[in-house]
Amino acid sequence: MKTKKYFVFVLLTVLALVISACAPAAGPVPAAPGGEEAASSGAEEFTTPHPILSDLKVRQALAYCLDRDALIASVYPYVEDGSELVMDSFLPKTHWAYSGPYADMPMYDPETGMALLEEAGWVAGDGPIRTNADGESLVLKFTTTNAQFRQTWSAVAIQNWAACGIQVIPTYAPGSWWFGDTTGLARRDFELGAFAWVGQTEPAGRTLYACDQVPLPSNNWEGQNYMGWCNQTASDGIVKATNTLLREDRVAAYNTVQQEFAKDVVSIPVFQRAEAEAWSSNLTGIRADATEYATANLAEWALADGGDTIVIGMTQEPDSLWAIISSMAASALVRMGIDNERTYTQYDYDFQPRLQTVLSTLESGLATNSDVEVNAGDMVYNTAGDPVTLEDGVAIFDKDNNEVVFDGTPVTMKQLAVTYQFNPFTWSDGTPGTIADFELARSIDCNPDSGATTFITCNSIQDVTWGADALEYSVTYLPGVQTPTYMLAPFAPYPSQRVISDGRVLADVPAAEWQTLPEITERPLSWGPYMVTEWTKGQSLVLEANPYYAGEVVTPNVIFVFVADTNQAVAQLLNGDVDYLDDSTLGAGAEVQTVIDAANSTGNVQYEISASSTWEHIDINLFTK
Repeated sequence: MKTKKYFVFVLLTVLALVISACAPAAGPVPAAPGGEEAASSGAEEFTTPHPILSDLKVRQALAYCLDRDALIASVYPYVEDGSELVMDSFLPKTHWAYSGPYADMPMYDPETGMALLEEAGWVAGDGPIRTNADGESLVLKFTTTNAQFRQTWSAVAIQNWAACGIQVIPTYAPGSWWFGDTTGLARRDFELGAFAWVGQTEPAGRTLYACDQVPLPSNNWEGQNYMGWCNQTASDGIVKATNTLLREDRVAAYNTVQQEFAKDVVSIPVFQRAEAEAWSSNLTGIRADATEYATANLAEWALADGGDTIVIGMTQEPDSLWAIISSMAASALVRMGIDNERTYTQYDYDFQPRLQTVLSTLESGLATNSDVEVNAGDMVYNTAGDPVTLEDGVAIFDKDNNEVVFDGTPVTMKQLAVTYQFNPFTWSDGTPGTIADFELARSIDCNPDSGATTFITCNSIQDVTWGADALEYSVTYLPGVQTPTYMLAPFAPYPSQRVISDGRVLADVPAAEWQTLPEITERPLSWGPYMVTEWTKGQSLVLEANPYYAGEVVTPNVIFVFVADTNQAVAQLLNGDVDYLDDSTLGAGAEVQTVIDAANSTGNVQYEISASSTWEHIDINLFTK
């Protein structure tokens, strides 16, 4: 699975809704880091500042002693300059919400790190490990997964820390324990903990950095603020950033959070992962990007020798071509070519209209964010991001983004109303698209029988009005819904007119049958540049140019071939049997070096190594049980 882009795209509109408002009922909150006493909670666990890690100087020293370039070199020996991958924030430097550099986040300077340890009372003695005035050794526990990738870079990190006099004892745990629902991170069972987050165009982050998102026994372990970090300035900033629709306001709010994040050093951003893709020198038009699938511009790919068929190698075969039930990268790569999934693209951590005429922003005039009065009995979005009936005790955000506990007095909230407009399109069977196709999409995607795993978007909607004479629909969201991705159409069209094998039209087929319909999962109609014409399971999937596509298709045929493993995929690329390998197939291992060597020696292949939206980091637990 290509987690990065699946997360960003398939779950984007869904997760942004819940993350933008997600705030489980506040439990006891630890104090800001720096050695102050924690707020009294009545719970026995995680109210005591960590005897070592609650000291800011120690946390800074851990970061100063970490040679990120060496860590990167250990897992990506073919990356000549790792500076592109080094991070000083929880956002990549190319992100629109990044306003750095953030000089308060320590970079490699072991001398400064050791000086800070001395100031913190951890002095160097005769042995390799520093001790304090009580004779206690500076020893910390480090936990991460047993994946070889993390074992490799963390071994270098442990050597770095040892050179500064810090003994770090690693535990390489199974992922099932580290990411379990009742173990590892979920129970804050670590001192130093390493794992990856996946970056998004809309950064979200409330569940990660807000004060009321610290998992504790008293709040049933809700939230992902595993550090126990409560910096009120940062917490207020992340709440504002995820509940404000104007981008300039979000940039300012995210900058505040990033500044405090760097000052407090509660989590050390280590590096963005590198991702590599490769293609034949005969192939042109490739657009490598961290937040969009390569095949999003498949219609622009061309063979320099005039060939009419592009061959794409994949080590995985799609399980289905229906987006709401498939999370596979292999499936998404095909879907982006036939364009039956999204009405927009997402390049460079930003959005662009595709089937939509424009993005439906406040600035475009297609969206309004009005003040509405809500009363007892109204359906609203509460502060936890759930649709609820308003009654006494329900926590909501008022129009000024203040949390209010409803007591029967009318409250003024924000309410989004958005109109989504679309360009004319024609299905690959020659039938013009209609607004009925979008109506069908809502009825299926929001039906629990469809097989979809989440209905957050559907549950956030108060009403939909369908255009009578135009390809547009208007959505009025529940009061309190303030998702930053409001400008993206929540429903892409399904071909309501399609006749399936038993003679029924698709609009009449119950949602429960869709996930087994070949007309949906294997041979969907397309409004994009290509259409599926053949799928030989275990071997290949064939696309041909859609004759009714409104745009230009440079190369008429595309074949996805399924190969056994990365070695075979690379061999076929070098032999000229395959024209392109994406990063989910090529990976980031030794095979990349094989491609680089071939590119340098023969010139028959090209490659791109870039910074992924996935980034490794080390969380620091500020409290102990």
